[in-house]
Amino acid sequence: MTAAKWARGVSVLAAGIALAFGVATIVAGGRVLLGADPGYVVFRPLLIYNTTMGLVYIAVGLALWRNHRWARNAAGAVFGLNLIVLVSIIAIRSGGGAVAVDSLRAMAVRTIVWLALFLVAVLLARSTNAAREGSANLMSQR
Repeated sequence: MTAAKWARGVSVLAAGIALAFGVATIVAGGRVLLGADPGYVVFRPLLIYNTTMGLVYIAVGLALWRNHRWARNAAGAVFGLNLIVLVSIIAIRSGGGAVAVDSLRAMAVRTIVWLALFLVAVLLARSTNAAREGSANLMSQR
C-alpha cells in the first residue's frame, strides 16, 4: 500500500469517526432537549454546548474527509474547547454543582476522541506536506 493510499484511508477513518460522533451527539442531545429523561441530572449549559458541537463535529468531519488544510486547526480547536469545558464542569462539580458523573465521563470521552482526531490530522498534514515538498523537489530537479 502506498503512503498516499494509507493517508487517505486514515483520513476517511478519522472523518467517519468525527461524523458519527457528530450525528450521535446531535441525536442524544436533541432527544434530551425535546424532553427525554436520560436518568440523571442534566446540566443544561453542557447539554446545549454538546448538542451545538455536534454540528461542529460534522463540519470538521467533512473537512477531514475532503482533506481541507484547515481541518487540522479545526480539530485542534474542538479538542481545546472540549478540554476547557471538561475542566470547567469538573470545577463546577467539585464546588457542589449539579453535574452528573455520566456527564463528566461523556465529556472526557469526547475530549480524548478529539485529541486523537487532532493528532491524526497533524500527522496527515505532515505527510501531505512532505509529499508536496517531495513533488516540488522532483519538479525542480527536472
